[in-house]
Amino acid sequence: MSAAATTTHTLKLKGEVPLDKEIESLIRSGEARQSSHNASNYESAIYGPDPEGLKLLPAGTRIRLEESGVDISKGYPERPDINKIPIFLDEAFAIRNEEYPYVERGKNADPEKKALFAACTDVIDLTKHVGTELVGVQLADLNNQQRDELALLIAERIVVVFKDQKLSPQKQLELGEYWGQVERHPQTIQVPGLPGITTVWVDYRRKNGLNVNFKNVDLGNWNPRYDRAAATGMHTDLVHEKQPSGITSLHHDSAPDVGGDTLFYSGYAAYDKLSEEFKKFLDGKKAVYCSAHGYLDRNDPFGGPKKIERIHPLVRTHPATGWKFLFVNRQMTKRILGVSPVESDIILKYLFEIYEKNADIQARVRWGPIKLGYGTTAIWDNRVSQHRTTWDHEGKSKNSRHATRVTALAELPYFDPNSKSQREALGLPLDE
Repeated sequence: MSAAATTTHTLKLKGEVPLDKEIESLIRSGEARQSSHNASNYESAIYGPDPEGLKLLPAGTRIRLEESGVDISKGYPERPDINKIPIFLDEAFAIRNEEYPYVERGKNADPEKKALFAACTDVIDLTKHVGTELVGVQLADLNNQQRDELALLIAERIVVVFKDQKLSPQKQLELGEYWGQVERHPQTIQVPGLPGITTVWVDYRRKNGLNVNFKNVDLGNWNPRYDRAAATGMHTDLVHEKQPSGITSLHHDSAPDVGGDTLFYSGYAAYDKLSEEFKKFLDGKKAVYCSAHGYLDRNDPFGGPKKIERIHPLVRTHPATGWKFLFVNRQMTKRILGVSPVESDIILKYLFEIYEKNADIQARVRWGPIKLGYGTTAIWDNRVSQHRTTWDHEGKSKNSRHATRVTALAELPYFDPNSKSQREALGLPLDE
């Protein structure tokens, strides 16, 4: 069990009770905790709405929740039920382990996006190739044709930003369900009564034991084992899923006027940074991807937490754009198949740094300032990107950073050898 445990528990090992069942009973009873991801798997034996959280609730968040009819009378946020969190690796692996139908909404959308752009008063590109802001349109008012065109725009531009939004948690969830199967995360705090809407609120987690500060917050960008679980380490969400994440929306109803920005990095551009010969070497290769959370091995419960692992193409093809992209991230890409462990480590280190060291393949999204009762929404394609947040405000801003997230899972990853890179498809030079 965890070396951090301060209390010794004796397993009775009665013949009629299997060892794994006794361990499960011990954990679920609240007598012990298995620390697998900065203690976030089993943070508290208490679950349900948190009345203490209401004392920290930002004014803008309260307005949004109350206007949307979300019941926060018993507290906020909804803490995860420990009885619903998988303990053993085989349990966690079995979740969503069957292939399910997926519709790529952007695939047949109007390439010119006339219906979507007609509803905007302005279209502002954040950088040359990454990030776009759509002005004057409300996400809650989009029809299905506009939603399809938005899905294509997100696939092309990586991230699309909307400011001054009136977006209820229910409507945010509806958008996610339109774009795919919404992932419901058993380990995270949620909006009460709305499973599938994760609450992103570091200030609340700090009040409940998350140890993050100016010196340690970014250490995960050197080595994932030092990650503080504050989303400051570069990553792609849910790569361990059989069908990993696709479109994700993050709506901030409260944010610092300055600080707390999120950076997004393009997997299309990362792939095009590679030499043409190295692209040929990587095309068709597969890699092992692991989960953020760890679980006990039922056959070796005292061996420490183990991660879910799945195999996906190292270079993938996006079903809407048809462009190749580099599918790696330092936090969760474990090894490349078909090469030696030493070769895998060297290659992956270089591929991670392709993302991390090229400033021209990223865009920075600023959330604030946010008008009271409104919010800023960013919607990105997790398949073709990495992202990370910044904690330069250090939790000392007048306005706490609070957001809700919805992630739609996408297709079974594939590589099409006949697909093109982004620069190739756009007629841009490949070797200059």
